Amino acid sequence: MNRYEQLAAEMADGIRAGVLRPGDRLPSVRQTCLSRGLSPSTVFQAYGWLEARGLIEARPRAGFFVRSTASTRSALPLVAGTREEATPVALSEWVMALLSSTRDADVVPLGSAFASPQLFPFAALARSGARAMRRLQPAQITGALTAGHPGLREQLRRRYALAGVALQDEELIITNGAMEALNLCLQAVTQPGDVVVVESPTFYASLQALERLHLRAVEVRTDPGLGVDLAALAEVLQRHTVAACWLMPTFQNPLGALMPVERKQALVALLAAHGVPLIEDDVYAELHHGPRRPPPAKAFDTQGWVLHCSSLSKCLAPGYRVGWAAAGRFAKQVQRLKMMSSLATAIPSQLAAHDYLQQGGFDRHLRRLREALAVQQQHTLALIEQFFPVGTRVTRPEGGYFLWLELPEAVDALALHRQALERGISTAPGVLFSADQRFSHHLRLNTGHPGDPRIDAALRTLGVMATAMVERSAGLRSAGVSRSGA
Repeated sequence: MNRYEQLAAEMADGIRAGVLRPGDRLPSVRQTCLSRGLSPSTVFQAYGWLEARGLIEARPRAGFFVRSTASTRSALPLVAGTREEATPVALSEWVMALLSSTRDADVVPLGSAFASPQLFPFAALARSGARAMRRLQPAQITGALTAGHPGLREQLRRRYALAGVALQDEELIITNGAMEALNLCLQAVTQPGDVVVVESPTFYASLQALERLHLRAVEVRTDPGLGVDLAALAEVLQRHTVAACWLMPTFQNPLGALMPVERKQALVALLAAHGVPLIEDDVYAELHHGPRRPPPAKAFDTQGWVLHCSSLSKCLAPGYRVGWAAAGRFAKQVQRLKMMSSLATAIPSQLAAHDYLQQGGFDRHLRRLREALAVQQQHTLALIEQFFPVGTRVTRPEGGYFLWLELPEAVDALALHRQALERGISTAPGVLFSADQRFSHHLRLNTGHPGDPRIDAALRTLGVMATAMVERSAGLRSAGVSRSGA
């Protein structure tokens, strides 16, 4: 890390740990320069980094202060309870309707699951693909079947090593995107009728996968800041025979929650003690807003119970469908299922990704991408603060490009979604993120489209419509009181 990143990381850790509390004044730039032996520009860069991520705020002629969370719009959403019983899943029609609404380029993509294509180096990837295909030997076409291209797998193993994870060669399997990896891993460890633990709320694609395989879901309460509730998970493991857990410990979709390192360690230890596989969906880890990539749960796996799944779709190459599974003790089963289903992943996309990673520009691209997403997140939070109704709660993730909003109970998020679509704005209503559609006044909003001139007006329109619902409900209640009083 640069020196300003080191200083910023220390202060961010202090804020999260409560050492620096909301409203506390930070040492002045001059004081910090003297105590740390740093230049003023380094300190200003560190304070600017903290400010861009909403951790501190500058007050004219007063200095820098830890940001207050007094505003109701800044408060984290409340945590939903764990669902006691295993639930069959039937969600496909809802999801298909949402995806259909986000395919139209004229619709503002606040409900999309994808970041703006303008953020990715498609020209450089195309050059890499052309260069790699010119070098391709005919024997390589079939030599990389099932497990994937050896060079790409080696590049990925190196990145795992940087994250503190040492992989065996046979453990890593290239797949058609992360969704194939996740589905193969789920198939490898379950049978129809089994119980699978998911977060609450959870990514709707995980619910679709359970629906397809005729599995039952137990939804465990998940904190917007800390991730899945380990005490509630332990109770579920005692009460049910659980076949697997499908969790996102790093920048969970839709909450954006990041489990602290010690909780990831405890999660892996808890599941290993019960002999329950953890399918770790880790597609957003490269999109951290801080100076360091958070370690995956896989980093603490010593017994092979963690099946780690990721891809290049969110951070480098949307549409190339280059994903992978590091499947631990279940690698042979996953590879066998891969061979029986899709057999292999397309060679051209693997070659393009391998060549691009070899060129050495990936981390430079990631720095630009992370900065753009972090700045856009703060801009979106400011617009929510300005336009959404009082009582709105919103997450402040440390990575990814989603915000989760808990709106006042008077707001029907599905009705709001339909009204917004009539005005050319997509949203992802909360009912999509639970097997029993419990999040009826919640929304997931995409903040991954910096530079789209339509976004600001769309957020203002969405906020005005939500506020109108609240005011209409209050008016109806007031009229009811008047009539009963008369």
